[in-house]
Amino acid sequence: MDRAQIVHENFLTRVAKRDFPDGVAPRPGLTNPDAVSLYRSQVLSRALDRTSRAMQKAGQGFYTIGSSGHEGMAAVAHALRPTDIAFLHYRDAAFQIARAEQVPGQQIAWDMLLSFACSKEDPTSGGRHKVLGSKALMIPPQTSTIASHLPKAVGAAYSLGAARRHDPEHRELPEDGIAICSFGDASANHSTAQGAINTAGWTSVQSTPLPLLFVCEDNGIGISVKTPKGWIQASMEHRPGIKYFQANGLDIYETYAVAREASEYVRTRRKPAFLHLKTVRLYGHAGADVPTTYLSKAEVEADENNDPLLHSVRLLDQAGALSPEQALKIYEDTCARTDRVAAQAAKRPHLANAAEVMASLIPPKRVCKPTNGPSPEARAKAFGGDMRAMDDPQPMSRLINWALTDLMLEHPEIVCMGEDVGRKGGVYGVTQKLQQRFGPDRVIDTLLDEQSILGLAIGMGHNGFIPIPEIQFLAYLHNAEDQIRGEAATLPFFSNGQFTNPMVLRIAGLGYQKGFGGHFHNDNSLAVLRDIPGVVIACPSTGADAARMLRECVRLAREEQRVVVFLEPIALYPMRDLHEAQDGGWMTTYPSADRRIELGEVGVHADGNDLAIVTYGNGHYLSKQALPELEAAGIKARIIDLRWLAPLPVDALRAAIKPCAHVLIVDECRRTGSQSEALMTFFTEENPSTPIARVVAEDSFIATGPAYAAPLPSKDGIVAAALKLTGGRV
Repeated sequence: MDRAQIVHENFLTRVAKRDFPDGVAPRPGLTNPDAVSLYRSQVLSRALDRTSRAMQKAGQGFYTIGSSGHEGMAAVAHALRPTDIAFLHYRDAAFQIARAEQVPGQQIAWDMLLSFACSKEDPTSGGRHKVLGSKALMIPPQTSTIASHLPKAVGAAYSLGAARRHDPEHRELPEDGIAICSFGDASANHSTAQGAINTAGWTSVQSTPLPLLFVCEDNGIGISVKTPKGWIQASMEHRPGIKYFQANGLDIYETYAVAREASEYVRTRRKPAFLHLKTVRLYGHAGADVPTTYLSKAEVEADENNDPLLHSVRLLDQAGALSPEQALKIYEDTCARTDRVAAQAAKRPHLANAAEVMASLIPPKRVCKPTNGPSPEARAKAFGGDMRAMDDPQPMSRLINWALTDLMLEHPEIVCMGEDVGRKGGVYGVTQKLQQRFGPDRVIDTLLDEQSILGLAIGMGHNGFIPIPEIQFLAYLHNAEDQIRGEAATLPFFSNGQFTNPMVLRIAGLGYQKGFGGHFHNDNSLAVLRDIPGVVIACPSTGADAARMLRECVRLAREEQRVVVFLEPIALYPMRDLHEAQDGGWMTTYPSADRRIELGEVGVHADGNDLAIVTYGNGHYLSKQALPELEAAGIKARIIDLRWLAPLPVDALRAAIKPCAHVLIVDECRRTGSQSEALMTFFTEENPSTPIARVVAEDSFIATGPAYAAPLPSKDGIVAAALKLTGGRV
C-alpha cells in the first residue's frame, strides 16, 4: 500500500475515533465560517493530490508533486488580499484554492484538474504544463522552480513603491499591495534564494520601500536530503532589514494570526518580512518517490501522525466551528466530487500539434498610448551642451547614450538598472549623465548580483514598467542566465500569454578588446542566449544603427511585450576610424528620433554580386576593412549586416543574397555553437548549389596581451577566405 493511501485511511479512521495529535487551543482571529472555509480548501488540496496520482496511473494525468502536508498555506492566503501578487512554491495548491474563495466566479477544482490533465482548456497554461497560477488570482504561473522566482518577487515588490512615484501606463498592481513569494527549506539554500533575500535586506536597510513577504515552508527535507534542525531559523532570524516571523503551519489558527501580523507589517511599513512556516511533507517528493527508501519508517509515520488535516479537525472541534463528523463528511464528499470532476477533465482536448504548443511563445501585443516624442524644451534641458554635437559624427557609445536619453524622455515607464550604471555612468560611460537627467528612481545603481539585476527587471515588467537592465559584460550573464531562460522567456508560454515581463536587456560583450582577456571581459559566445525560444537578440555594429535598433527594441518591449537582448560590441564603443588613423570612417551622426530599424531588417552595404559577406558586430567592421583589397582583386562584394541574431532575419537574408554567386559568413563567435552554424544550414537548405564558406573564431578563450585577437577573425583572414571561395587572386 502506498503512503498516500495510508495517510487517507489514517485520516478516516482517526477522525472517526476522535484520535487527534496533540496541539494548542485555537488562537483568536478566525471566525467560524472562515475557519471552515479554510478547512474546505485544505481538503480540496488533499483530494487533488490523491486524484493526480490516480490520473497518472490511468494515463490521464502528468504531474504528481503534491501539496500534502503544506495545506496550512490556505491560512496564509486568507491573511492576504487577492490582489497581492503571489509567486508560489509548487506545493501551494491550498494557497491558490483559498485565494479562489476570495474572488467570485472561480471554478478552482475544475481549473486545476484541467491543468493536471494538460488539457488545452486549462485556463492558466493552455495545456502546456501543470502549473499553479491564475490571472484572476494574480498568481503568475510557476513550474517546479527551485527558488528562481525569488529575484523577480523582489523586483515586483520594488515596483510597488516605484509605481507610486512614476505610475506606468500598464500598471497591474494596486498601490497598497504587497508581493509574496513562497519556497521550501531546501530551496532556501540555493544561491538564487540567498541572493534575493540578501537583495531585499540590502534594499530595506537603505529605507527603500520593498513590501515583500518571504514564506519559507519548512518540512525539514529536500527530496531525500534533510535540512539541519534549526537551520532556517538560525540563518534567517537576524537578517538585516528583514523582520522574522515564525508559525506552526500545521495549525491554521496560528498560521493565520502570524501571517496576518507579518503581512500587515509588510503592508504598513513597506519593508520585507520572512515568515518561517513549520510543515511536514506527506507521501514523499512526488508520485514515483518512496520516502521509506531514505527515511526510517518511524520518521515517515511521525510526519503522518502530524497530518495538518487532523490538526484542523481537532481545532475546528475545539472552536465549536465544525464537529469531527461534519469534517469527515466534507472530506468524503470532496474526494468523491474531485474524482467525478477529474473523470470529465480527463476527456477534454489536448494540444494537437507544434503550432498549438508554440502559440504562446510570443506574447500578445497590447494597446499603448501614442507618443509624439519628447518636446524640444525637454530635450534641450536633458541634453544641455550635447545638443550642439548632434550634427557631428560620434562613436557608438555616445549615440547609445543619446538614444537612451530620448527614449527615457518619451517613455516615463522606462527604468534602467545595473551595477555602476548611475553615478559612474557605466564601465564604458554609456549611461553617463542618465542618473543626473532622470534621478536614481529611474537609473538604479544595483548591488553586484546579476540574478538580482535581472530579477528586478522581471518583477518591474510585471507591473507595467519597461525595464532596461544592464549586464556589465557578456560573461557575467552566465551567473544569472536562468532568469532569462527559466523565468522571463517562459512566462508567456506557461501562462498562455496572460502574464508578461517585457524588457530590453543591454549587455556589453564580444571580443577584440585590447588589454583584456580570459572569458570575463572578452567573451564571444552567444550560444546561451540563441537557443531560448521567444527571445529577440539584437546586435548593432555602428552608432546610428545602435540608436535606431534600440528604439525598435523598446517598441518591441512596450507594444509587443517581448524579452529583448541588446548586445553591444564593446570594441566598437569608442571606434572612430576605419582604414587609417583619424579618418573618422566608423563614426556616424545621431539619427532623427523617428527613425528605427525594424525587427528582421538587415543592412546591405555595397552592391557587388560576386560575393555576399554575411556578418554582424565586429565582423561588419572587419569586412568593411577588407573591401578595398577584394575590389583590387576584382571581387565585387556586398556586406550584409545581420543586426538581428534571433530570430534570424531569413526573409531579408534570402532577398539580400539572391543576386550573389558566393556567400561568405564572418562570425566572431566560436566555430562551435555560433550563429555561423545556423547560417550555413539555412543557406545550404535554401540553395545547395551556392558555394559557401565561413570565417569564425577558434574554439578557444581569448588571451590577454598582444595575442588578444589571435583566435578571432581578422581582415586578412576574411580576404584570404573570400579569394579561396571565389577563385580570385591578388
